[in-house]
Amino acid sequence: MTIDPVCNTPISQLKSAAAVRIHEGRLYYFHAAGCAQSFDQNPDQYVRPGGRTFTVGVMGSASGHLPDEKRQAAYLLGQAVAEKKLGLITGACPGYPWEASRGFKSVGGLSIGISPALSEQEHLDRYNSPNDLFDMIIFTGSGLMGREVINIRSSDVIVIIGGHSGTLGEFSIAYDEGKLIGVLEGTGGITEILPDIVRQIQKTTGSRIVTHANPRTLVDLLLETYVQSHFQKPSVFVG
Repeated sequence: MTIDPVCNTPISQLKSAAAVRIHEGRLYYFHAAGCAQSFDQNPDQYVRPGGRTFTVGVMGSASGHLPDEKRQAAYLLGQAVAEKKLGLITGACPGYPWEASRGFKSVGGLSIGISPALSEQEHLDRYNSPNDLFDMIIFTGSGLMGREVINIRSSDVIVIIGGHSGTLGEFSIAYDEGKLIGVLEGTGGITEILPDIVRQIQKTTGSRIVTHANPRTLVDLLLETYVQSHFQKPSVFVG
């Protein structure tokens, strides 16, 4: 259950919310459109401690040839997420997700890494993954493939940067489960073939794909799409 911050009406089913807003990185649900409008006029009057942080999951290439300009794009994406005061989730891995985490922490905010390892030592030694730039690392012990499910389900929206087979797996989970997905154009890897893949799949899941080459614009578009419509069915797990 969540509470409408304007009229204090309990909302037991999130799918019954009339509107949502993302303010200062926090997600608020409203039982009536009029309450959302009142909130828009003076949000500081209604915000409360403890609102849930809206999280962006960044998935992408962890290894291979990673050109400097694409690393920079990932860095700017992380900054854009932090500037909106959103949370960041990555696989706590090197490559583009690490660059996004680096950009994110240059601004500040809550950064969470989802590790495939059982422990920090295994995270460092077996998976050759970083343990910096994260406020919290969740050690799943699930391996690389098992970790992907947690990444996706813990994120409100997903952004794909470049990507190899592992990122394709994360995209597949997100698409199959109806998530809102952003694709950072011009970063190579699977981002170049995802439109073709979706056409070939010929399956409607409720997932939506937003693309743009500018990291900040992509974040803006994702938030706009979520608030305007995707919140009504953010995943297949909302009936």
